[in-house]
Amino acid sequence: MNLVVVESPAKAKTINKYLGPDFTVLASYGHVRDLPSKDGSVLPDDDFAMSWEVDARASKRMSEIAEAAKKADRVILATDPDREGEAISWHVLEILTKKKALKDTAVERVTFNAITKSAVLEAMANPRQLDMELVEAYLARRALDYLVGFTLSPVLWRKLPGARSAGRVQSVALRIVVDREMEIEAFRPQEYWSVEADLAADSPPFTTRLVKHAGKRVQRLDITSEAMANAARDAIKAGSFTIKSIEKKPVKRSPSPPFTTSTLQQEAARKLGFTAQRTMQAAQKLYEGVDDTGGLITYMRTDGLSVSPEGIAQAREVIADRFGPAYVPEQPRYYKTKVKNAQEAHEAIRPTNLTRHPDSLRLEGDLSRLYELIWKRMIASQMESARLDRTTVDVETPDGQTGLRATGQVVAFDGFIAVYEEGRDDKPKDGVDDEDDTTRLPALKEGAVAKVEAIRTDQHFTEPPPRFSEATLVKKLEELGIGRPSTYASILTTLRDREYVRMDKNRFIPEDNGRLVTAFLEQFFTQWVEYDFTAALETRLDEVSAGDLNWKVVLRDFWSQLKPATDAVTARQGVIDELDTAIGPFLFPDKGDGTDARLCPLCKSGRLHLKASFKMKSSFIGCSNYPECRYTRGFGAATGVEDGGDRDLGVDPATGAPVALKIGRFGPYVETTVPGEEKPKRSSLPKGWSPATLALEQALRLLALPREVGIHPEDGKPITAGLGRYGPFVLHAGTYANVADIDEVFDIGLNRAVVLLAEKRAGKFAGRGAATAPLKDLGAHPETGEPVHVMAGRFGPYVKSGKINATLPKGTAPEDLTLEQAIPLLAARAAAAPTKGKKAPAAKKAAPKAAAKKPAAKKKPAAKKAKA
Repeated sequence: MNLVVVESPAKAKTINKYLGPDFTVLASYGHVRDLPSKDGSVLPDDDFAMSWEVDARASKRMSEIAEAAKKADRVILATDPDREGEAISWHVLEILTKKKALKDTAVERVTFNAITKSAVLEAMANPRQLDMELVEAYLARRALDYLVGFTLSPVLWRKLPGARSAGRVQSVALRIVVDREMEIEAFRPQEYWSVEADLAADSPPFTTRLVKHAGKRVQRLDITSEAMANAARDAIKAGSFTIKSIEKKPVKRSPSPPFTTSTLQQEAARKLGFTAQRTMQAAQKLYEGVDDTGGLITYMRTDGLSVSPEGIAQAREVIADRFGPAYVPEQPRYYKTKVKNAQEAHEAIRPTNLTRHPDSLRLEGDLSRLYELIWKRMIASQMESARLDRTTVDVETPDGQTGLRATGQVVAFDGFIAVYEEGRDDKPKDGVDDEDDTTRLPALKEGAVAKVEAIRTDQHFTEPPPRFSEATLVKKLEELGIGRPSTYASILTTLRDREYVRMDKNRFIPEDNGRLVTAFLEQFFTQWVEYDFTAALETRLDEVSAGDLNWKVVLRDFWSQLKPATDAVTARQGVIDELDTAIGPFLFPDKGDGTDARLCPLCKSGRLHLKASFKMKSSFIGCSNYPECRYTRGFGAATGVEDGGDRDLGVDPATGAPVALKIGRFGPYVETTVPGEEKPKRSSLPKGWSPATLALEQALRLLALPREVGIHPEDGKPITAGLGRYGPFVLHAGTYANVADIDEVFDIGLNRAVVLLAEKRAGKFAGRGAATAPLKDLGAHPETGEPVHVMAGRFGPYVKSGKINATLPKGTAPEDLTLEQAIPLLAARAAAAPTKGKKAPAAKKAAPKAAAKKPAAKKKPAAKKAKA
């Protein structure tokens, strides 16, 4: 018998169909061991000895694998073909060895880039041994991440209130976000004007823009005032124009290469709105296979762009069949990555069978949308280039003092555009984009007289660089050589989970704590957040993978620098004061008028300083005259607003009572007195509202909450809208329903409120003894025969079978869950749930009493015997 060990049950099920009855395929359900989350799991003084602990949920599964291994003639480790997959195989082998489950059993390692019958059978025919160089690279990364986390994080906890943790790559990614925010805050917009004219030259009107004025060439930012724009407009109005030249130029556009992990995450974010984590979850399911289709895509953690000859040949056949021979280039396209530190060990991400068109597969939700994206990208990558005819028309006055230009392009042959075009991260917002001008110009002739029909002058301002989206941040990390394909999703998730950043309109905005942590690390641990240092360390780890560098050397070099640095900062006093001095120019920029930038705008006598509150677990800018002056503002550049802290906002016109903004123990709030009531009415500021810019109108809207929306049509009871501890809501008969945005609370209508409440009640936890309709019926459990349902719970959706309830992983849509995905969730929950064996502690408490009774029972007959 042959035992095959893989990571997931879905993968096990698919592979088992390919291998037949002589093989038993078992799943480890991912990693089975990890370093315990406590100090001492990595011992630098003991040559970086590492203590591993078997995961509680994996213990039962590893026992089953060990029992199967004892009966097997051969154990085949078939985990994923990357560093993490190699590590899982190594952990499984270590555990089996300790359990003495192998004896003389042969152990082999196989890898395949796609879960198809041909790929699996070919891999089984060509086994190898564990790649210990890859394992050592994993060990080095794991040890480095542990040492940074358990050495640097305690320093943060002691020195910075509100700091959560530091990470080897996470902290560098946070710095990228913070640096961009500082660029935005330091940005000063520049005014410029555009001048356009609609012309006609015995033709329909066409639009031109000013390119020459007073004999000089005009660039986009050259016209900086309305007066200059008006002068240019007058020159156009007074001039007579003829078409000086018409230049037609054929242009070719080539397709983008097939997906890597990074580009897949970027494009799924742009086109599908997926987070990196959501993309990888869907890609994992496509790789493992759905139903009986087998693996639908090749391995999804890769930075390689190569495609197998079979894949290229199949793509060309599909293109010829679906689009015609004209869309097939003479020679296949081959791509090479330009990314720093890329390892091209695997193919690019592509469908395993390109003849399976997205419409022919019974996929739903995220899987369907992501598969279609991957299929189109791969097909387009092997298609003919698009051919465009780009036309440039120059129009001038006879003296050459004023010139206008029109540009346009026509698609002569669409080529790959017929299938797919890559998305763009940030398009120009001023409307000027020569590279993407798809305007079609009318038929024109050189020398023709052009008549001016309309002139437009528009004011614009340059804009700061955009904040990072998930797509652009992943792209930046890849360009810098920071992180690897398997780590991007977890990096971004960690930043959000630590509350170092928040998302606004799908863009990363650093929180105050995130900015302070970055400033702290840049001040006291400079090299560990430098982009080049982190990228260089990634390069050294790649050298370990290639067998060119000993992993212990990397650890010794790293630790010899980190340990002294952390010891020095731990012993340091006045860290907050040093930070205040170091980043003072950013916090309090020079006003340019000779006044003190740190002067408190409220009391006009105190000076502003960076302060930290360990009690409130936060940092802020406060006045030196505290508590007499309670001015505060967030940790960031000054906004230019000269008032803040406690201040009067004005008078409520309805009551004549004053309205004030106050800074309280739990944050800013507004307050007013209500006639006839002893206590003043108060309302906290919603998240995202700035105390410094708060106006009377906003305060009055807050104080008017809760407000009555209307009467519920079913029972005649009122529906109210308000702001609570957990955000904006609508309330009816004891049922609260969340409202997406604070602004909606002020104007939400009755119909919308009724819908929100109905949706909440439909998905609300019914309570003990009440039955809730399942969200989805998945069918019968293959082992127990009991029905498996997806349910709506109080704390989110979960899957239920019998008495076992398992919470769905974060980001999993209930409607997309399948029976195959639900089974491992239930199995993991069953393994972790309390069982009869876990009630042993209670039995142990009773054991001493039982033990005491037994000896007494033995002594009693002995006593009688003595009397006799």
